Amino acid sequence: MTGSHTPQNGPLGRRGLLVGTAATALTLSTVSFANAAPGEDNGKGGGTDQADLTKTVRGTLPTGSPDFVYLPVEVPRGVREIAVSYTYEKTPVPAGTQGNALDIGIFDERGTAPGGRGFRGWSGGARADFFIRADEATPGYVAGPVRAGIWNIALGPYTVAPEGLPYEVTITLRFGEPGNTPTAGYPPERAKGRGRAWYRGDCHLHSVHSDGKRTPAEIATAARAAGLDFINSSEHNTHSAHSAWQGLWGDDLLILTGEEITTRNGHVIALATDPGTFVDWRYRARDNRFRHYAKAVRRAGGLVVPAHPHATCIGCHWKFGFGEADAVEVWNGPYTPEDEIALAEWDNSLVAAVRASKPWVPAMGNSDAHREPDKVGLPQTVVLAEELSRDAIVAGIRSGHSYIAESSAVSLSFGASGGRGGHAGIGERLRADADSPVTVRLDVTGAPGCTAHFVTDQGTLFTTALPESGAGTVEWRTTPAYAAYVRAEVRHPSTVPGLPGALAALTNPVFLEG
Repeated sequence: MTGSHTPQNGPLGRRGLLVGTAATALTLSTVSFANAAPGEDNGKGGGTDQADLTKTVRGTLPTGSPDFVYLPVEVPRGVREIAVSYTYEKTPVPAGTQGNALDIGIFDERGTAPGGRGFRGWSGGARADFFIRADEATPGYVAGPVRAGIWNIALGPYTVAPEGLPYEVTITLRFGEPGNTPTAGYPPERAKGRGRAWYRGDCHLHSVHSDGKRTPAEIATAARAAGLDFINSSEHNTHSAHSAWQGLWGDDLLILTGEEITTRNGHVIALATDPGTFVDWRYRARDNRFRHYAKAVRRAGGLVVPAHPHATCIGCHWKFGFGEADAVEVWNGPYTPEDEIALAEWDNSLVAAVRASKPWVPAMGNSDAHREPDKVGLPQTVVLAEELSRDAIVAGIRSGHSYIAESSAVSLSFGASGGRGGHAGIGERLRADADSPVTVRLDVTGAPGCTAHFVTDQGTLFTTALPESGAGTVEWRTTPAYAAYVRAEVRHPSTVPGLPGALAALTNPVFLEG
C-alpha cells in the first residue's frame, strides 16, 4: 500500500513552534497509518503477513526555518521495521549564497523532549535512507523494538536557499515478528598496556556510523598502524557505534566511547563517556543549555573537549566559551591557519588563567579522520597515564600531562628544574623563588629539519634549530619572575613568508611559581 501526504496550512504544515528550552523546532501534521493495524484484511490476510505500507510527505521549508522540523508518524501495532528515505532539491544559488542542506534523524514513541530519551538515530546529511528494527539498524541508528505510538522524523534544515528547500520524505512500515535485540557488547575499560607510561591516542574519529567512510574495523587497523594505544569513538550526534567494536580491541588498543556533539554554534567531543551514553545537541549558545549538557558528559565519566574551535565550516566555529571545557582541541588534522588561531587563543587563555589564579584548560590534538586519505593519528595526543585504562587516560588528559605529536615517530620529553632541587614535568608546577634560576629542557626525537621554540606568557623567548637528524636536546634558563609558564613547540620550516611553520609537536605548559 502506498500513499501521499502533503502538509496542510502552508508550506510548513505548522502545528507548533517551540522556543527556549532547546533550539527552535516546528512540528508538522501527523502522518497517519491509523487503519493499518494487524488483523485487518489488506489483501494479504492481515496479521504478520500484512503488506508493507508506504506514505510520502512533500513540502517546502522557507528561509528562516527553525533548526529542527519534526514530522510525526503514527506507528500502529505489529510493525517489525520502519524505513525512511528522503530527497530535497539542491537549488543553484549565486556565489556567496548558501544553498540547501537538510539533515535527518528519528525519535521513537518516547518523544522529542530535550535530553533525547526517545532518540533512535541520526545521520545528518550523510545518507539518504535508513531503517530500524529490533535486531538491526542502519549505522548511525539504534536497533530495538518498533513500538506503537507517535514517532518523529527529525529534519534539520542546516542551510536554506532563498527560494526555499523543497523536500520529500517516504516512510515505509513493514509488519511481522519483531525479532530480538542483541545484547550490546561494549569495549572493556582497561587494556594490558605498559604500566605507568606515555600512551598515544586519537580521540576524534568518524566511521560509517556518521559521515565517515571507514568501518570500525578499518579504523582499528589504521590506529594500530599509526602506533596508537587508544582511540575514542566520536560520531556526530549518535552513540550507535559504541557497540560496533566487538573483536577490535585488544591488549594493545583501548577503545573509548563518546560522541561529537554537533550543535549549530560549534562542535564538542564528549570523550570517554559511559558506553551507551547519548548527549543531546539541539541547542544554540543563546539557549544557555550548554552547561547542562556539559554536566551530563561529566556525569557519564567523560571529558568536555571543544573541537576545531576556529573551523570555518558553517556551524563549526565555537561560540559557547571555554568555561565548561576540560580540554580544547587546538590541532585538528593536518596543521592549518585555523589551528594556528586556535593555538594563539589557547595560549591567551593560559595567560588569563595565570593572571586570575584560575584553573587552566589543557590542549590536545586529534585527526578528525573521516576517509582516505585522512590519516588516523595525525595528530595524536600523547598522555602520561598510570595504566592503559579509561580512568587513567581521562585523568592524564584532564591534568594536562600530555603533548601533541604529528605521528608516532615524534617523541618529546619536557620539564623544568630549579629551586631546591625541584623538577616539574608537562602539566605540572615548579615552585622556586621569583629570581631563582630555572632550567628548561626539551628532548626531541623524530623531527628532522625542525626548530624548537620555548613559549612563555610573554611570547616565544627562545628558538633554536634541531640537529639535522631531528634528535637533540635543547636547554634554556629563566626565572619565575620572567616566565609564568613555559611550553615547547617543534615546528617545520615556514612555507609562507611571515607565517610560522606547521607544528610537528606541542607540549602543554610547565608553570613556574615564584
